[in-house]
Amino acid sequence: MGQFFNRITLIVLDGAGIGAMPDAPEWGDAGSDTFGHICESREVRLPNLQSLGLGNIRRLTGVAMTEKPRGCYGKCALKSNGKDTPTGHWEMAGIILERAFPTYPDGFPEEIVDEFISKTGVPGILGNIPASGTEIIKELGEEHVKTGKPIVYTSADSVFQIAAHEEVIPLDRLYEICEIARNILRGEHEVGRVIARPFLGEPGAFYRTENRHDYAVPPPRENLLPLLSGEGLEVVCIGKIASIFDSTGVTQDLTAKNNEQTIDQTIRALQEDSHGLIFSNLVDFDMLYGHRRDTEGYARALEHFDTRWPEIEAAMREGDLIMITADHGNDPTYPGTDHTREYAPLIVFGKGSRAGVNLGTRGSLADIGKTIAENFGLKLGAGESFLAQIQ
Repeated sequence: MGQFFNRITLIVLDGAGIGAMPDAPEWGDAGSDTFGHICESREVRLPNLQSLGLGNIRRLTGVAMTEKPRGCYGKCALKSNGKDTPTGHWEMAGIILERAFPTYPDGFPEEIVDEFISKTGVPGILGNIPASGTEIIKELGEEHVKTGKPIVYTSADSVFQIAAHEEVIPLDRLYEICEIARNILRGEHEVGRVIARPFLGEPGAFYRTENRHDYAVPPPRENLLPLLSGEGLEVVCIGKIASIFDSTGVTQDLTAKNNEQTIDQTIRALQEDSHGLIFSNLVDFDMLYGHRRDTEGYARALEHFDTRWPEIEAAMREGDLIMITADHGNDPTYPGTDHTREYAPLIVFGKGSRAGVNLGTRGSLADIGKTIAENFGLKLGAGESFLAQIQ
């Protein structure tokens, strides 16, 4: 069976859920609704997403249903046991997690901290709480500089983050400490990522540098990325995608630190002559606006993506297909700072694909990976393909 699309681009609007899943109450997320609540907060102008069928997925204030949507539309359940970034992205690639990555709302247990101190030889640690990275260096940076103790903290995500001033703990040493932490955090305490968070500056004016480094859990080999690259297809990853997959199966990693850069890199990748998958993550929705509960910032970021859609579309070639989805919810109107257990929107658009097809409520984000694999004549375990509905 030949392939239908020469190239598929998967764009993840990080944290842009479209309504609570039936099991949301078990996660403490009853009534969460990222897209819904942002659209209720004020008039959010999304004419391009509306024309593709966003308002056809379900009722959204100010985003009307379209008689003839230009794309196909639906929503995906998160079948895995989790609601974080690795879980959602891995599921798109065909990995269903039975067990969620552990999180630490009260900090890390004493035995982990003791083992970390003894194996790294640091003089102790500061912090050990969930915190914003910029806030915690403001709060503890000066003490860190005086004592040489690294700042250890976590977030609503499954992360063990280590912040250190580059002139106090040089980068090589910080990276070495992170590798030791990664080896300690296995089994029951296997967090999704250990992250080096270096900073510079003086008390009152500390700032994070771009030398962040992530130590992820490598995903199981049976996933979409190595499946494609193993067949000689390109897997171009943009933003944090490569780090989420620990670079497994990635053929090209394009750096992008925010939505603007991710959109630029996606357009650049579409303009190249490639064959396979382009996989992008728009991180700002989640990192800057969802976790920080900034509804207005989130609304503006959605409008910004919408205004740039025509450039993305203009860069598409014959034989290109684009899918837009999310990895979980992160409702900025919801209490707390955690992700929310929601459906992910699904919009599928291509010049050579059908338009106006209601893809319904999909049982899993893995349906995306299954569809991409089937397009290239490959088999992925999890999920159900919707390729026949769109071609």
